[in-house]
Amino acid sequence: MGWDADDVALLKKLWSVGQSAAQIARRLGCSRNAVCAKLTRLGLKRGHKPPTAKPKIRPVPKRKPALLAACARPVDRIMSTRKPGVRQPEEFTKSQLEAMLAEAAANTARLPR
Repeated sequence: MGWDADDVALLKKLWSVGQSAAQIARRLGCSRNAVCAKLTRLGLKRGHKPPTAKPKIRPVPKRKPALLAACARPVDRIMSTRKPGVRQPEEFTKSQLEAMLAEAAANTARLPR
């Protein structure tokens, strides 16, 4: 499309009034892309709409450090220092292990077949 002075003037007027590129294109009888390209070449931009809400920025309140209890109450005393978990197996001497092995062998020999 060839843009003459009248078309450019009408384009600027309609754009400043607030019409969309599609509305201007229908009025001028050209495509929306042609209107958008001409607006870009002319350096015409729409201002961004101001935000509808104006949020207030508040400082983050300082928090007290967490106490020992999960419920954030002071703890009178610690009940146990051991953590629940897997117990370590007892350690046996060599003679104890040999005695257990002999007992197991004797018990298996007595089983009926």
